[in-house]
Amino acid sequence: MRRIFLWMSGNTWLKERLPRLWFARKAIRRFLPGEDAATALTAGAGFARDGITGLYTRLGEHLARIEEASAVADHYLGVLDAIHDRGLPGEISVKPSQIGLDFEPERTYEHADRLAARAAELGSFIWIDMESSEWVEPTLLLYERLRAAHANVGICLQAMLHRTAEDLQRLLPLDPAIRLVKGAYAEPEAIAYQGHREVDANFAALAVELLEARKAGRHPRIGLGTHDVRLVEQIEGHARALGLARGDFEVQMLYGVRADQQRRLAREGYRVRVLISYGEAWYAWYMRRLA
Repeated sequence: MRRIFLWMSGNTWLKERLPRLWFARKAIRRFLPGEDAATALTAGAGFARDGITGLYTRLGEHLARIEEASAVADHYLGVLDAIHDRGLPGEISVKPSQIGLDFEPERTYEHADRLAARAAELGSFIWIDMESSEWVEPTLLLYERLRAAHANVGICLQAMLHRTAEDLQRLLPLDPAIRLVKGAYAEPEAIAYQGHREVDANFAALAVELLEARKAGRHPRIGLGTHDVRLVEQIEGHARALGLARGDFEVQMLYGVRADQQRRLAREGYRVRVLISYGEAWYAWYMRRLA
């Protein structure tokens, strides 16, 4: 089923037709509160009352023209201002291909630099999302350059990729902010673990490595992007064994997935963040979520 959903996510014919069907639009509402930022922020305000902070991302990737990147960056600047104006404890997550990485790395950096600078002015934070494997190296280079200029930027790493352990070692001297996820793209066996047990084991090993770096005096910000509560609790046990607290990492889950567990973990003293997506370009993202 996972392979089928991942195939569907990249099928152009289905991408053009399925989103028009009423049952598909109804089904997506479980994971998507709406198609505009205002609706996403309203949803985030509800979670904030339960002590859960928001992370907001506009769906869509791989622009048709580089000129579109400026409009995307301007949109996120508006979201940062709206989060601040509403008094929400929220951050944004941006796909680098949304701001031009397919076309011009320099202009992509300029857009990301502008977002990070504005977020810093507002006391906020931006995350650079990770896309499929061919974009890992350009995204890491973008992040390394941003991190040299801004303390308030983070990056997503995928536990399914064989290279991620080396990538983590490469980034640790920067005291990075890392959102560790399992990975949602269809990747070949040569570069990615295929079985969920292997991915889980690598996720746990990478998380423990981040915790050990924190224990050793480094200051990485650690986000565990998983809905596997058993895995979260296993990693929390490693944190306790190292003398660390639940507040030394955060759990990041998607809107619409295990909301009951998000609230339970928040009540039990975990720092919990909910990733709230919005926008019209939801088809491929939704299929990857189902996968």
